Amino acid sequence: MEKKLLKRIEVLRKKLNKFGLTHDLIDHEVVEISQQLDSLLNQYQRITSREQLSFW
Repeated sequence: MEKKLLKRIEVLRKKLNKFGLTHDLIDHEVVEISQQLDSLLNQYQRITSREQLSFW
């Protein structure tokens, strides 16, 4: 699950970089991709923080 999530994060990160170079940063598509990426990053952070807590 974690590897799959990291792959999705990387794909969106690259897409955001590409769109950010060719569109205004307030463009609807750029904002939408950024929000999707934020959501995935939040999911990843929740997963990794739980794993760290369970380690202790």
